[in-house]
Amino acid sequence: MKRRIIHIDQEKCNGCGACAAACHENAIVMQNGKAHLSREDYCDGLGDCLPACPVGAITFEEREAAPYNEAAVLAAKQQAASAHQGGCPGSRLQTFQPRTSEPQAPAARPSCLSQWPVQIKLAPVNAPWFNGANLLIAADCTAYAYGDFHEQFIRGRVTLIGCPKLDEGDYTEKLTAILKNNEIKSLTIVRMEVPCCGKIENAAKNALKASGRFIPWQVVTISTDGRIIDR
Repeated sequence: MKRRIIHIDQEKCNGCGACAAACHENAIVMQNGKAHLSREDYCDGLGDCLPACPVGAITFEEREAAPYNEAAVLAAKQQAASAHQGGCPGSRLQTFQPRTSEPQAPAARPSCLSQWPVQIKLAPVNAPWFNGANLLIAADCTAYAYGDFHEQFIRGRVTLIGCPKLDEGDYTEKLTAILKNNEIKSLTIVRMEVPCCGKIENAAKNALKASGRFIPWQVVTISTDGRIIDR
């Protein structure tokens, strides 16, 4: 049958995952850093995903497609819900309350992490915890190099991490969308002293400039032996 269905422009897609999070039918999946229509019969053609896309990669098209199958969508949702019980949370959005103690290990310091996911590539652009947040953008090695990282940097902030040497592409477009579409209160960038970490600093700075937002920001540099050498 010929009907209205979404089309995802792979050239425009920046892999933010916002459309997949907005799709109530789970018709959109993330594969190789891009959004894809998983099954035609999962797409109801209503387009909840369209306004979620920050780069305009999703449009409607009229073409031959399998009819919307509500029963299949409901069955897939039930199967996914069963699979997630007791399993790995993956990239599902989660919010945590700060912990003050660990009953099973009283001497251990509690985590200060307030949300999940933390990878820049996985975080949706419009996650609810971005609004009103003090945002931390950190090179992932910094948390290993600096011993008091949770207390000094993660506490009280929403955390995004990445490694510009290992991740494909540039973070600028994704970070621009996050800063532009949310009321971020402040920005802290934490990087290692190694040259490749300059890319995460530059991406954050360029994103802030492109977003048109005027918010307080700072860059903190960590040495490879775990010292703050620039602030």
